[in-house]
Amino acid sequence: MTRVAGKRAAPQQERALRTRADILRAAAEVFAELGFSRTTLTSISERAGVTLGAVYFHFRNKEELARTIVRQQPDRVVTPLDSTGLQYVVDVTVSWAYQVLEDVFLLAGARLVMEQEFFVGSEQNSHQQWSHVVAEGLALAKRRREVRAATDVEAVARLIVNACTGAQMHAYLESGREDLPRRVMDMWRCLLPAIATPATLARIELSDARGRPRPEPADATPNAQAGHVP
Repeated sequence: MTRVAGKRAAPQQERALRTRADILRAAAEVFAELGFSRTTLTSISERAGVTLGAVYFHFRNKEELARTIVRQQPDRVVTPLDSTGLQYVVDVTVSWAYQVLEDVFLLAGARLVMEQEFFVGSEQNSHQQWSHVVAEGLALAKRRREVRAATDVEAVARLIVNACTGAQMHAYLESGREDLPRRVMDMWRCLLPAIATPATLARIELSDARGRPRPEPADATPNAQAGHVP
Protein backbone atom coordinates (compact mmCIF):
# COMPACT_ATOMS: atom_id res chain seq x y z
CA MET A 1 0.00 0.00 0.00
CA THR A 2 2.81 2.39 0.85
CA ARG A 3 4.45 1.70 -2.50
CA VAL A 4 1.24 2.42 -4.42
CA ALA A 5 0.69 5.66 -2.52
CA GLY A 6 4.24 6.69 -3.37
CA LYS A 7 3.62 6.09 -7.05
CA ARG A 8 0.50 8.25 -6.98
CA ALA A 9 2.24 11.16 -5.27
CA ALA A 10 4.48 12.05 -8.21
CA PRO A 11 1.72 12.62 -10.80
CA GLN A 12 -0.22 14.70 -8.27
CA GLN A 13 2.82 16.83 -7.63
CA GLU A 14 3.41 17.24 -11.35
CA ARG A 15 -0.19 18.35 -11.84
CA ALA A 16 0.18 20.86 -9.03
CA LEU A 17 3.36 22.25 -10.59
CA ARG A 18 1.67 22.49 -14.00
CA THR A 19 -1.32 24.25 -12.47
CA ARG A 20 0.96 26.72 -10.69
CA ALA A 21 2.85 27.39 -13.92
CA ASP A 22 -0.43 27.87 -15.81
CA ILE A 23 -1.62 30.37 -13.21
CA LEU A 24 1.66 32.30 -13.37
CA ARG A 25 1.55 32.49 -17.16
CA ALA A 26 -2.09 33.58 -17.10
CA ALA A 27 -1.22 36.24 -14.52
CA ALA A 28 1.65 37.48 -16.68
CA GLU A 29 -0.64 37.73 -19.71
CA VAL A 30 -3.33 39.65 -17.83
CA PHE A 31 -0.85 41.92 -16.03
CA ALA A 32 0.82 42.69 -19.38
CA GLU A 33 -2.55 43.61 -20.89
CA LEU A 34 -4.26 45.41 -18.01
CA GLY A 35 -1.60 46.39 -15.50
CA PHE A 36 -1.73 45.61 -11.80
CA SER A 37 -4.66 47.74 -10.66
CA ARG A 38 -7.15 46.52 -13.27
CA THR A 39 -6.22 42.85 -12.93
CA THR A 40 -8.35 40.60 -10.73
CA LEU A 41 -7.80 37.08 -9.48
CA THR A 42 -11.01 36.11 -11.25
CA SER A 43 -9.63 37.28 -14.60
CA ILE A 44 -6.44 35.30 -13.93
CA SER A 45 -8.32 32.13 -13.00
CA GLU A 46 -10.47 32.41 -16.12
CA ARG A 47 -7.41 32.90 -18.33
CA ALA A 48 -5.67 29.92 -16.71
CA GLY A 49 -8.79 27.75 -16.97
CA VAL A 50 -8.76 26.89 -13.27
CA THR A 51 -11.03 27.64 -10.34
CA LEU A 52 -10.51 30.65 -8.12
CA GLY A 53 -9.86 28.18 -5.30
CA ALA A 54 -6.93 26.74 -7.26
CA VAL A 55 -5.42 30.20 -7.56
CA TYR A 56 -5.72 30.75 -3.80
CA PHE A 57 -4.18 27.34 -3.17
CA HIS A 58 -0.96 28.44 -4.88
CA PHE A 59 -0.95 32.20 -4.26
CA ARG A 60 -2.41 34.22 -1.41
CA ASN A 61 -3.37 37.22 -3.55
CA LYS A 62 -2.53 39.05 -6.76
CA GLU A 63 0.24 40.93 -4.94
CA GLU A 64 2.09 37.66 -4.42
CA LEU A 65 1.61 36.78 -8.08
CA ALA A 66 3.01 40.14 -9.16
CA ARG A 67 5.98 39.83 -6.81
CA THR A 68 6.76 36.35 -8.13
CA ILE A 69 6.75 37.58 -11.72
CA VAL A 70 8.95 40.58 -10.91
CA ARG A 71 11.48 38.44 -9.03
CA GLN A 72 11.84 36.19 -12.10
CA GLN A 73 12.86 39.00 -14.43
CA PRO A 74 16.70 38.75 -14.43
CA ASP A 75 16.61 34.96 -14.65
CA ARG A 76 14.51 35.07 -17.82
CA VAL A 77 16.96 37.20 -19.81
CA VAL A 78 19.25 35.05 -21.96
CA THR A 79 22.41 36.74 -23.20
CA PRO A 80 23.87 35.75 -26.61
CA LEU A 81 27.17 34.51 -25.21
CA ASP A 82 28.60 33.66 -21.82
CA SER A 83 29.98 37.17 -21.43
CA THR A 84 31.25 38.84 -18.28
CA GLY A 85 32.13 42.29 -17.01
CA LEU A 86 31.13 45.29 -19.09
CA GLN A 87 30.19 43.18 -22.12
CA TYR A 88 27.74 41.25 -19.91
CA VAL A 89 26.09 44.45 -18.70
CA VAL A 90 25.66 45.57 -22.30
CA ASP A 91 24.41 42.12 -23.36
CA VAL A 92 21.88 41.73 -20.56
CA THR A 93 20.28 45.12 -21.19
CA VAL A 94 20.15 44.78 -24.98
CA SER A 95 18.93 41.19 -24.75
CA TRP A 96 16.23 42.30 -22.29
CA ALA A 97 15.12 44.98 -24.76
CA TYR A 98 14.58 42.37 -27.49
CA GLN A 99 13.15 39.63 -25.30
CA VAL A 100 10.61 41.87 -23.60
CA LEU A 101 8.89 41.98 -27.00
CA GLU A 102 8.49 38.19 -27.02
CA ASP A 103 8.43 36.91 -23.43
CA VAL A 104 5.11 37.59 -21.72
CA PHE A 105 6.75 37.37 -18.29
CA LEU A 106 9.23 40.12 -19.18
CA LEU A 107 6.43 42.10 -20.78
CA ALA A 108 4.40 41.79 -17.58
CA GLY A 109 7.42 42.94 -15.59
CA ALA A 110 7.78 45.99 -17.83
CA ARG A 111 4.13 46.85 -17.23
CA LEU A 112 4.23 46.08 -13.50
CA VAL A 113 7.25 48.31 -12.90
CA MET A 114 4.95 51.32 -13.26
CA GLU A 115 2.71 50.15 -10.40
CA GLN A 116 5.07 48.25 -8.13
CA GLU A 117 4.41 50.54 -5.18
CA PHE A 118 1.14 48.62 -4.78
CA PHE A 119 2.73 45.21 -4.26
CA VAL A 120 6.39 45.52 -3.17
CA GLY A 121 8.21 47.44 -0.48
CA SER A 122 10.93 49.97 -1.19
CA GLU A 123 13.59 47.45 -0.12
CA GLN A 124 12.72 44.89 -2.79
CA ASN A 125 11.56 46.77 -5.86
CA SER A 126 12.44 45.99 -9.46
CA HIS A 127 14.83 48.94 -9.80
CA GLN A 128 16.98 47.72 -6.92
CA GLN A 129 16.86 44.16 -8.21
CA TRP A 130 18.20 45.16 -11.63
CA SER A 131 20.64 47.70 -10.16
CA HIS A 132 22.23 44.87 -8.17
CA VAL A 133 22.62 42.76 -11.33
CA VAL A 134 24.17 45.64 -13.27
CA ALA A 135 26.39 46.76 -10.39
CA GLU A 136 27.87 43.26 -10.07
CA GLY A 137 28.84 43.27 -13.74
CA LEU A 138 30.29 46.78 -13.49
CA ALA A 139 32.24 45.91 -10.34
CA LEU A 140 33.91 43.03 -12.18
CA ALA A 141 34.57 45.34 -15.12
CA LYS A 142 36.23 47.83 -12.79
CA ARG A 143 38.48 45.14 -11.26
CA ARG A 144 39.49 44.18 -14.79
CA ARG A 145 40.11 47.83 -15.70
CA GLU A 146 37.44 47.71 -18.40
CA VAL A 147 35.91 50.90 -17.04
CA ARG A 148 37.66 54.06 -15.91
CA ALA A 149 39.07 54.08 -12.38
CA ALA A 150 36.87 57.00 -11.34
CA THR A 151 33.65 55.16 -12.30
CA ASP A 152 31.12 55.05 -9.46
CA VAL A 153 29.76 51.54 -10.02
CA GLU A 154 26.61 51.94 -7.92
CA ALA A 155 25.71 55.31 -9.43
CA VAL A 156 26.25 54.11 -13.01
CA ALA A 157 24.21 50.97 -12.30
CA ARG A 158 21.29 53.11 -11.11
CA LEU A 159 21.69 55.35 -14.15
CA ILE A 160 21.54 52.39 -16.54
CA VAL A 161 18.46 50.90 -14.87
CA ASN A 162 16.72 54.28 -14.79
CA ALA A 163 17.54 54.85 -18.45
CA CYS A 164 16.25 51.40 -19.48
CA THR A 165 13.08 51.88 -17.44
CA GLY A 166 12.47 55.27 -19.01
CA ALA A 167 13.24 53.88 -22.46
CA GLN A 168 10.65 51.13 -22.14
CA MET A 169 8.01 53.57 -20.85
CA HIS A 170 8.54 55.97 -23.75
CA ALA A 171 8.76 53.09 -26.23
CA TYR A 172 5.46 51.72 -24.89
CA LEU A 173 3.74 55.07 -25.46
CA GLU A 174 5.31 55.86 -28.82
CA SER A 175 5.82 52.55 -30.63
CA GLY A 176 4.27 49.78 -28.57
CA ARG A 177 7.87 49.04 -27.47
CA GLU A 178 8.93 48.04 -31.00
CA ASP A 179 11.84 50.49 -30.94
CA LEU A 180 12.97 49.60 -27.42
CA PRO A 181 16.16 47.80 -28.60
CA ARG A 182 17.23 50.87 -30.57
CA ARG A 183 16.63 53.12 -27.56
CA VAL A 184 18.75 50.91 -25.31
CA MET A 185 21.55 50.80 -27.89
CA ASP A 186 21.40 54.59 -28.21
CA MET A 187 21.86 54.80 -24.45
CA TRP A 188 25.00 52.67 -24.67
CA ARG A 189 26.43 54.66 -27.58
CA CYS A 190 26.23 57.74 -25.37
CA LEU A 191 27.35 56.10 -22.12
CA LEU A 192 30.17 53.76 -23.16
CA PRO A 193 32.65 56.47 -24.23
CA ALA A 194 32.20 58.08 -20.80
CA ILE A 195 32.93 54.98 -18.70
CA ALA A 196 34.87 52.42 -20.78
CA THR A 197 38.65 52.42 -21.15
CA PRO A 198 39.84 52.96 -24.74
CA ALA A 199 40.93 49.34 -25.19
CA THR A 200 37.58 48.02 -23.92
CA LEU A 201 35.59 50.49 -25.98
CA ALA A 202 37.18 49.15 -29.16
CA ARG A 203 35.95 45.59 -28.53
CA ILE A 204 32.53 46.04 -26.93
CA GLU A 205 29.73 44.80 -29.21
CA LEU A 206 26.10 45.80 -29.21
CA SER A 207 24.46 42.44 -29.81
CA ASP A 208 21.17 40.73 -29.13
CA ALA A 209 20.23 37.22 -28.07
CA ARG A 210 19.03 35.96 -31.46
CA GLY A 211 21.54 37.29 -33.97
CA ARG A 212 18.97 39.61 -35.54
CA PRO A 213 19.95 42.77 -37.41
CA ARG A 214 21.04 45.44 -34.99
CA PRO A 215 19.20 48.77 -35.24
CA GLU A 216 21.71 51.49 -36.06
CA PRO A 217 21.42 55.28 -36.26
CA ALA A 218 21.07 56.75 -39.74
CA ASP A 219 24.63 58.10 -39.70
CA ALA A 220 26.21 54.88 -38.39
CA THR A 221 29.92 54.51 -39.05
CA PRO A 222 31.39 51.32 -40.56
CA ASN A 223 32.43 50.17 -37.07
CA ALA A 224 28.90 50.68 -35.77
CA GLN A 225 27.46 48.78 -38.69
CA ALA A 226 29.79 45.90 -37.85
CA GLY A 227 28.30 45.79 -34.38
CA HIS A 228 31.09 47.65 -32.55
CA VAL A 229 30.63 50.82 -30.54
CA PRO A 230 31.96 53.76 -32.57
